[in-house]
Amino acid sequence: MLFSVSPENRPIMVASLFVIVILLAGTAYTLSTTGTAPLLSPGYLLQQLQTGSFLGICTAGMMMVILLGHIDLSMPWTLTAAAMTATAVGGEMALPTALAVGLAVGLLNGFGVAFLRIPSMIFTLGVDTVLRGLMVAQTGGFAPQDSATPLMLFLAKDRILGIPVAIFMWAGVSAIIAVMLTRTGFGRSVYATGSREAAAYLSGIRTRLVIMGAFVTSSLCAATAGVLLAGYSAKAYQGMGNVFLLPAIAAVVLGGTHILGGRGRYAGTLVGVILIVLLNSVLSIMQMPEAGRQIIYGCVIIGMLLAYGRSQRVTS
Repeated sequence: MLFSVSPENRPIMVASLFVIVILLAGTAYTLSTTGTAPLLSPGYLLQQLQTGSFLGICTAGMMMVILLGHIDLSMPWTLTAAAMTATAVGGEMALPTALAVGLAVGLLNGFGVAFLRIPSMIFTLGVDTVLRGLMVAQTGGFAPQDSATPLMLFLAKDRILGIPVAIFMWAGVSAIIAVMLTRTGFGRSVYATGSREAAAYLSGIRTRLVIMGAFVTSSLCAATAGVLLAGYSAKAYQGMGNVFLLPAIAAVVLGGTHILGGRGRYAGTLVGVILIVLLNSVLSIMQMPEAGRQIIYGCVIIGMLLAYGRSQRVTS
């Protein structure tokens, strides 16, 4: 029963139940309108996971920052800048260039938040705006003409043993994040810093470096997602990351990560991503306009903030 589940696992259980409800509701809708049940088809589910892998990788990095009680609003244009720069460079240097962009943005965000003590919401929003301006300047305001490299196309579109490579990429990133959070000193430091930064600092944890590490992880994940999305679309385009910000935050919060930091499990984030992907799929089948989807995502975030974000937190 739900009430016998530990508080740490309860959000995961609730999100999992919602996944089942969405599957059943979507199946009932398609059966009543078309007489088929595509949501239960393995091929359809693999396709949804393939497209959901871009969001999943973004969400993995976002969770690291939210665990600290911060937010990374530069994720949309970090993803876009990495993709546009990678396609512009091309060749074997495309992927290293994208990761270099992510690393640079992460270091800048981490320095601004950890050392300059600027609120993450303000600083990362400013960085996002700067990146947008740089990309507009790079392209002159027009759609870039560069195409994705063969490696980017392979990572995003090809399959191994019938499974999209993008899903393997998501699984690899997920494994790294899960091990980082549960098996390393850095992961324990993230939880300690997110719970109470001052106490973590007094216990000997280099909290500033922890914050920088989390922002670097977030930006590297965004850059990786940008490479995959550019490969899936065969090119990069302006604003390609804008649609991922709200769903990424919603998936993290839905998975039970405390919006003020210190609590959360990556398993919950994975369930949150699957929930958002399936919800988006059902809304697409129902021909819900994009405006309606954004309203639903916003309501989800507000609802979870009311549920998880109102508990008292000791300030440093």
